[in-house]
Amino acid sequence: MIQAKFRNRLPLPQPAVVHVRRSYAESRFGQIHLSTAYPSGGGFDERTPVICLHHSGGSGRFFNPVLREIGHDRSIYAPDLPGHGSSDPASSKATVADLAAGIGDFVDSLRLRNVDLAGYQLGALVAAELAISRPQLIRRVLLWGVPAYGVQERAALLQNVPSPGSRDDGSDVLEDWRRTLDRRGPGAPIGALADDFGDRLRAGSAGARSFAAMLEYPVSERLPLVKQSALILRLKDEYWEHSGRARASLPNGSMLDLPDYGQGFLSAAPQRFTSVAREFFDR
Repeated sequence: MIQAKFRNRLPLPQPAVVHVRRSYAESRFGQIHLSTAYPSGGGFDERTPVICLHHSGGSGRFFNPVLREIGHDRSIYAPDLPGHGSSDPASSKATVADLAAGIGDFVDSLRLRNVDLAGYQLGALVAAELAISRPQLIRRVLLWGVPAYGVQERAALLQNVPSPGSRDDGSDVLEDWRRTLDRRGPGAPIGALADDFGDRLRAGSAGARSFAAMLEYPVSERLPLVKQSALILRLKDEYWEHSGRARASLPNGSMLDLPDYGQGFLSAAPQRFTSVAREFFDR
């Protein structure tokens, strides 16, 4: 009798299983290391995949706090940029366009019709360059920490590009750590800052070169060429003023003020970031 009673009842829907994997892909600079999250169905029949691009001196694990959340209904990829994390280095004079071309090799290997991009600081510029060079492939672009320096600011910073670990007594490492703590945003876990700091030490001179490439990128000339829908997140950090300049350069851009967050936003408020990203990507 019990079996007959429940025989025709439909099974309850099961929560999506999100798989997180690490792997390598080929590029013109050698191998690119990446983390991937995707739903149990594989992600290819779900929503538009997202590629996440980190800052100079960082690595793809910067996006670890949001991989599972975003990966519930789409594939999400977080590569280490060339010369960062476990990826092979780019050439010593690689520009933002060169880094974008290397990531473009990886995107081509996925054989996807469209992808969305999320980029932070250097990653924001790499995302912009990819959007310019691959207009048919890149659908939407989410940016924050966009470095839109003025001419004098840029020149001053290029005179003193930081490279932690260059002093024998380690005093520069201590100074850099103190700067990291001074810039710490509300709610950012100390462990996340330590992980990011470790990535910066590991990147070494490659991170310093990518920071210089970021400074040399002609933001005011290139951003107007991004024709896709773009959203800039303006956080209460060192790039607050830069965000307005970047927004003014984007022909199809909008900006969302998030003054309650700063450096370490993803680790401090992963659900807030995920909510904003989903709302933008799924319009």
